[in-house]
Amino acid sequence: MWMAGGGIKGGAIYGETDDFSYNVVKEPLQIRDFHATVLHLLGFDHERITYKHQGLDQRLTGVALHTWSINCWDNS
Repeated sequence: MWMAGGGIKGGAIYGETDDFSYNVVKEPLQIRDFHATVLHLLGFDHERITYKHQGLDQRLTGVALHTWSINCWDNS
């Protein structure tokens, strides 16, 4: 995936896949954690975004997750 702007440092690479880009080889990341990080970079609180599903409030990013905390933020 390619991302630009939004606080992501240029040229940041996280993880690695095999030669066919099918299996994760290094540093797997859950998709819900990635979504929480993107929402955080856009200025949204991922814990407050909910939707109704079968009468219950569900979080868009699930319950137990964290934002992506590696050295890829642009602090300049």
